[in-house]
Amino acid sequence: MTDTATLREKIMKPVWITATLVLPVFCTVASSAGGSLPSFIVTNDDIAAPWASKVTFYPVNADGTLGAGAPVVTGGSGAGGGNFASNRVIVVPNSSGACVYASDAGTGDIAGIDAATQTVTGRFSGSSGDDGITDGIGLAASSKYLYASYSTSYTIATFQQQAGCKLHFLSDLNTFGLAGGWVGGMAARGNIMVVTYGDGSIESFDISGGAPVSHGDAQYSTGSSDDILPNGVAITRDRHFAIFGDTSAFANVEVSDLSSGKLAATVPYAVGKAFDSGNVRLSPDETMLFVSNNSTGQVTAAFFDKITGIVTPGCASAPLQGLFTHYSFTGNIGFQTASGTGGAIYVSEFGMGSKSYVGILNLTLDGATCTLTESPNSPVADPERPSALLSLAVYPAAQ
Repeated sequence: MTDTATLREKIMKPVWITATLVLPVFCTVASSAGGSLPSFIVTNDDIAAPWASKVTFYPVNADGTLGAGAPVVTGGSGAGGGNFASNRVIVVPNSSGACVYASDAGTGDIAGIDAATQTVTGRFSGSSGDDGITDGIGLAASSKYLYASYSTSYTIATFQQQAGCKLHFLSDLNTFGLAGGWVGGMAARGNIMVVTYGDGSIESFDISGGAPVSHGDAQYSTGSSDDILPNGVAITRDRHFAIFGDTSAFANVEVSDLSSGKLAATVPYAVGKAFDSGNVRLSPDETMLFVSNNSTGQVTAAFFDKITGIVTPGCASAPLQGLFTHYSFTGNIGFQTASGTGGAIYVSEFGMGSKSYVGILNLTLDGATCTLTESPNSPVADPERPSALLSLAVYPAAQ
């Protein structure tokens, strides 16, 4: 069955590449896990065959600017685009620093990368039937396990994280949305994982034992009856609320109460007029909610009450420079710092045939009002051609 949300989001795949390597200079920060590493952004460039895909590390400077990117070849090939909300790269802190995991949907594997040395530790596959070429392989992680959603095979694979940034495949779960959609967004927090399906349905899983077990709460979101379809998802630190970023004509989010241990009916909130809100992120202090307006090249911020789950409209940026001349869509969001409202805000920009970019925005708060403005140092070009950049991750990240 064709996924309604991903039909809108399917992206043309680029056709050529030139590789460049620039070694960055980092500013060292302490990690919450006890080790120390330079602060960095890592992108999944998602380069399709016949070329090898790469991730790119960018140093994050104290003022929020980014240094030159350093590409690292994963050894696999990407899909060259797909679902906005599928996190194709994540950073998992550990006692000595962090591991980076990046999905290669073209070859169906996940690359493990030691962030300290920026070296690939291996390429790890699920079962022989796991396939994500249609719309990508999304990633989420708990403290011990990594989860990979394969869009073509409709499976979620569970991997055990091992020493040396390696993975060991454990099991597969076949899962479908209520109308047959595959997993779009996926987030894990503590013992719970929440997913969206492209058909407007959502579901949560118990991951306390590793492999996900459904809570039996699959349901359509409240907004889905109006063609407002959940795509991205975030979970509050106390696991009280799940927040969904919607694929819709305007910027919309939906909030579900998780306090019972299962998803409650979602409460929709209109937060702006920019088109689409498929990627959603909570600020580290959980006072602000940010959505990437994928089709209009904007970012919208809203105020979030982590006690009540109520969302109040805030502000929206202008379209980031270069829309429809240098890039065609925006992807997911990251933050400069792991505290407060996150400092500088980074957003991935899917390039138009040449390079992709990382946009940089700054948030200004004045009581109950806010302003989002693009940094004069934005955007930073991805050194790879043609990068299909939709996913980025930041270290250190709020836990």
